[in-house]
Amino acid sequence: HFFARKPFPFLHPFLIFFLGRRKTGMSRKPSDVGEVVRLKPFQYIHVHDNNSNVTRVVLGPVTFTKQDHEQILNQPQQCIVVPPRHYAVIENPIMVNASGAVVTDRHGQARVRLGDREIRFEQQPFPLYPQEKLFREEVLPLKVLPVNKALRLKALRDFDATEGGKAIKRQAGDEWLFEGPGTYIPRVEVDIIEEMSATVLKPNSGLLLRARNACVDRTGQRRQAGEEWLYVGQGCYLPAVDEEIIRVVSATVLTETTALHLVALQTFKDVFGKERKAGEQWLVTFKDTEAYLVGPSEKQCGVVNLTVLDCRQFCVVLDPWKEGRQMLGQKEVRRGRCSFFLQPGESLENGIQPVYVLTAQEALLLAAIEGFSDTDDNGKQVTRNPGDKWMTYGPREYVPKTSVTVVEVRRAIPLDQNEGIYVRDTRTGQVRAVIGGTYMLAPDEELWAKEIPPVVLQLLEKQGGQQGATASNVPVPKPAAKGRPSGASRDPTRVVTYNAPHNSVVQVYDYKSKKTRIVFGPDMVKLGPDEQFTVAWLSGDRPKRPGVICSLALNLGPDFMTDIIQVETSDHARLALQLAYSWLFDVKPGDADAAAKVFNVADFVGDACNAIASRIRGAVAAEPFDTFHKMSSAIIKAAVFGVDKTSKKSKEMLVFKNNGLIITSVDIQSVEPVDTKTRDALMKSVQLAIEITTKSQEAAARHDAERREQEAKGELERQIIADKAQAEKERLVLLQYQAESAAIESTGASKAEAKAQAAAAAIDGESQVNLAKLKAQAVRITNDAELTASVERQRTELSFKEEVNALEVSKAKEIAEIDTAKFRASVQAVGKDTIAAMARAGPEMQARLLKGLGLQGYLLTDGNSPINLMNAAAALTGSSV
Repeated sequence: HFFARKPFPFLHPFLIFFLGRRKTGMSRKPSDVGEVVRLKPFQYIHVHDNNSNVTRVVLGPVTFTKQDHEQILNQPQQCIVVPPRHYAVIENPIMVNASGAVVTDRHGQARVRLGDREIRFEQQPFPLYPQEKLFREEVLPLKVLPVNKALRLKALRDFDATEGGKAIKRQAGDEWLFEGPGTYIPRVEVDIIEEMSATVLKPNSGLLLRARNACVDRTGQRRQAGEEWLYVGQGCYLPAVDEEIIRVVSATVLTETTALHLVALQTFKDVFGKERKAGEQWLVTFKDTEAYLVGPSEKQCGVVNLTVLDCRQFCVVLDPWKEGRQMLGQKEVRRGRCSFFLQPGESLENGIQPVYVLTAQEALLLAAIEGFSDTDDNGKQVTRNPGDKWMTYGPREYVPKTSVTVVEVRRAIPLDQNEGIYVRDTRTGQVRAVIGGTYMLAPDEELWAKEIPPVVLQLLEKQGGQQGATASNVPVPKPAAKGRPSGASRDPTRVVTYNAPHNSVVQVYDYKSKKTRIVFGPDMVKLGPDEQFTVAWLSGDRPKRPGVICSLALNLGPDFMTDIIQVETSDHARLALQLAYSWLFDVKPGDADAAAKVFNVADFVGDACNAIASRIRGAVAAEPFDTFHKMSSAIIKAAVFGVDKTSKKSKEMLVFKNNGLIITSVDIQSVEPVDTKTRDALMKSVQLAIEITTKSQEAAARHDAERREQEAKGELERQIIADKAQAEKERLVLLQYQAESAAIESTGASKAEAKAQAAAAAIDGESQVNLAKLKAQAVRITNDAELTASVERQRTELSFKEEVNALEVSKAKEIAEIDTAKFRASVQAVGKDTIAAMARAGPEMQARLLKGLGLQGYLLTDGNSPINLMNAAAALTGSSV
């Protein structure tokens, strides 16, 4: 850094030489220094006198010869050079008197201030005396502070200073700022704590400051230690020495739809001059200011948005503010169109609500939560007591008062003639069914949910609530899936309906009156509030199992049912019989008493199948297997229907008197032996009969096939002879046609060849003529194009060369003018005196150097080369003239 500035040009060659020697390892240890030391300018060594025990400094240029009682403590060192605008910190500095001479003790040893420091600025190079040290082993540049920068300084000891022409007495521990722009001159009594930069404040921002000590801030206000305040302004702000920046505070920009919710942390006056108590809350809106900076004595709780109500909205404000006071525990209804900010402590009950717009088929069920006077729909004044309920009917708009709560919105329920609802009177508890028409619930009425057994509900869902169940096609419903209640899609307040299918009967039981009613299908069954269906659980599957089929309606028949029973003959052959019974109920349409008997037997299928199976087993047990195998149908019919004593024939039906069931026929679908041996013997006999029948059928088929084969061969031979005769006739015709075709072909070929040759010769001649014309035209076009291109190329080259020459002339002129102006400006900038001084600098410097070395001149030669004294001085100084 020192050499880059070149403050002393005459030192440059020597310092470069010796620094180069030190960097390349040419220096020696003190023990290696010889008896004679040649010190160059601005070099020094420390010499210790062993006799007097005093160490002195020997400063060059000098040739030093060491005595026997002396010791060189270090190798030759360069003097400390402090260039302009630099400084060096010397530890343990020597003491000097008023004239600048070194103070020594009585032994001649230079006295030092141990533990002290001294700052030396720009001066002549100086050596370091024994015990002196260069702080940080380097020369430091002076600190230059730009604008908006400052140094925070602290006094280490008491001292007197002069700042701005005024004498200031600093005490140890004092702190102050050195503000830029300027160059800071360091002192040993002062320590730099930190370098501070000004904070740039943008619009809508401020600084939150805190006082370290009691002070007066930059605005002139006195602050106590620990006090915090907000500085508002634009530009750069550099805090004072007793101020510290906590943070930069950004302003909250307010709009017409936003407000700032603040709370006071302590009692103070806000920026609007209003006193705020500790804990007080308030709003700052766009009407107060466009942007707001939160101070240290207040806290931002949040941003409050504008509440806007249109003409179809209202809200209920809890704990509203009225005339500057908050009415705790009260409510206020506000209807649009309006807009407002919720004040601190206010809140909306259920948010913004739409105005109740009621049509002609709607009404509101209202309840009073406190007593008040009201006007009904007819305009009469009425008194509402707490707990009263009433309804207001549409069409109208309604906004509830604070003393009224809306229980529910009710709509008129349109009902078809087959639809209904269950309605319960909340005063008496009586439930009734309303069927057909449009019905609006009264204030003291409510819809009642009818509970239905899960089995009935699943049957209604499976059949869509419309299709009836029969004893033969409806299995037992499965329980509802876990997590999904059965009948989730059913409205329990609707009247339960069921379409009884044709030729069926449904029984309904009223648990309140303990009576039953019978409904014949096809008809719709509507359950009253206290009625339930009678569910029939019937046997099913083969063989019959109880509880397989569940039904709401019983089919009156005719229908059939199938069962498998096992019987045993008198010779102990066990057989499995699959039987089908045709049945019907002896009930006339409209006969409720007869239809009621149908439900006397809970499982008529199982009861009938068991009774019939019992009869068949008894009859088969009295017959051997062969007899039963031949007369199974007669035996079973006689067992089921019985035998007429008069005619000795089986009867035509079997009647169950307890429920009116009639069995009209029995069909034997299959008979299979249960015993394995019996089954095998029966299978062998059947297979033998089948084999005999198969062989007889195969012999008849073989004889018929041989007969048909002989007939087919004769027909084939006759057809072959006829086909050959016809082929010869056709061949003769073909030979005639071939001869005629050959004659025509030879004549036509010769004619076509002659015509083709003539046409080819004509075409060839015409093509040769056209080709010659085209070649001549092409040559003419080519020559014209080459001539035109050559002319254009020469014209373009000539124009290009003219433009290039003009540009080169213009460029040469401009360069000459620029060089002239540059040289004139350089001469004017440097000045005539400077140029003259530069011309004299070289010779004068060489003369001063030779004079400084104390040489009148010298000459080095080996005697073989001629002597040239013209450039001797330049060669000695390492420069050229």
